[in-house]
Amino acid sequence: MRTPPAPNVLAPSGDTPQGLGFALGAYILWGFLPLYLKMVSHIPAAEVVAHRIIWAVPIAAALLIMLGRTADIRTALRSPRTLAMGCVTAALITVNWGIYVWAIAENRALDAALGYYINPLFSVALGALLLGEKLDRLQLAAVALALGAVVVLAASLGSVPWAAVGITVSWGFYALAKKQLPIGPNQGFLLEVLLLLGPALIYVIYLGATGQSHFMTTGSYDTWLLLGCGVVTAVPLILYANGAKRLRLTTIGVLQYVAPTMIFLVAVFIFDEPFGQARMIAFPMIWGALVIYTISMVRQMRARRVQPLAASS
Repeated sequence: MRTPPAPNVLAPSGDTPQGLGFALGAYILWGFLPLYLKMVSHIPAAEVVAHRIIWAVPIAAALLIMLGRTADIRTALRSPRTLAMGCVTAALITVNWGIYVWAIAENRALDAALGYYINPLFSVALGALLLGEKLDRLQLAAVALALGAVVVLAASLGSVPWAAVGITVSWGFYALAKKQLPIGPNQGFLLEVLLLLGPALIYVIYLGATGQSHFMTTGSYDTWLLLGCGVVTAVPLILYANGAKRLRLTTIGVLQYVAPTMIFLVAVFIFDEPFGQARMIAFPMIWGALVIYTISMVRQMRARRVQPLAASS
């Protein structure tokens, strides 16, 4: 899964019903993704990720052909800088997918939810540390609360919740690198999976040659599930890309909590994962941090809208 970065450009005229429908569809599909991944939990995470890559390629390519935007990909493939940045984002998304698939298989969906809850706050911290962006008091408080929640879990469990941290860090740096990729989101996604296609095919062929593959060897059930990995990977990303263009950043910022909330509910009420005392403390801390962060985000968006009006008066 994946909850993706906010778009680089604002929608020209606020929110639209189509944008809300696309974005909600994407986040709801991401929220239900653990149910699908649980069905492939008997398959090693690396093999699942390889098939997510392979079968996402034809879907992403078909979309660009329909949109008539294939020229952008040809241009990107001829640009060393774009290819280099594409390799970075492709590597980061592979790590993120791998940790996420592994977490669901190992009954750590709550850690995955925690990771995606923390992600926007980690992105804010990255912006301050690497891009020199200033944090207001509310943002500082939100980041401190999130850090405190991780400390609570680490102290109680005796170890750092590495799955949550890995998901947060890999997606946070992916979002940061994605901003530097000079092509649109649909084109960028196809570029990433194209760059990953060769290694994924080599790995799948190796599994087949060594008798370790679950594709077309252990029955039609596994084969169809692995084929479906492309659909559950590409479709939400495509919906999100189209929704983000038609929504304000504030709306996207609030909607991004839908997926981890659904993952949390699935983990507790369907997967029956234990929700011990440490998590009873840590998760409310995270939710409080997100409320504070959202208030700060809304205030900043309002201030940006007021400034042009004040300048023109």
